[in-house]
Amino acid sequence: MKKLLIGGIVGGIIIFIWQTLSWTVLDLHRPGMDYTPKQDTVLNFLNSQFSENGTYYMISTPKGTSNEEMSKRMQERMGKPWALVDYHKELKVDMGMNIFRGLITTILMVIFAVWILAKLSPTSFAATFVGTLLIGLIVFINSPYTMHIWYPKADIMAHLTDALVAWGLCGIWLGWYLNRK
Repeated sequence: MKKLLIGGIVGGIIIFIWQTLSWTVLDLHRPGMDYTPKQDTVLNFLNSQFSENGTYYMISTPKGTSNEEMSKRMQERMGKPWALVDYHKELKVDMGMNIFRGLITTILMVIFAVWILAKLSPTSFAATFVGTLLIGLIVFINSPYTMHIWYPKADIMAHLTDALVAWGLCGIWLGWYLNRK
């Protein structure tokens, strides 16, 4: 139990620190949150169009549209602009709570990974490192990459870098910590 908790807490902190660096100092995700000088104009227009928070796929059809009509509309839209808009009526940022929740979730995530890795037998530094790296790739493939397949993300390479570096560093830690005598 001690190895599970210490491995998870330190590994979670390692991943959390990498994520912090990736999104702030290193600015790797800038392509996914880029600036436009027309943002105030766009936001004012969106505010006049949307009555509530939501994610809007700007080639979607109304609920209940037949498959034939959806296919027809999709064909008409081919080669034309489209957008996926995450709209919020009001900016609310609670950095303290967001940081706390982010740290706790990364710690829990690594605790789960340590539990899985502890079930491997026999273990070695290499097996633990590779297992941890593969978990990171599963995380990447399951979420950012799967979304990128359908809705291309400008910062997909930053997400891949995050998975490889964060889980690689965590794997070095866990490879050493879990396999020491």
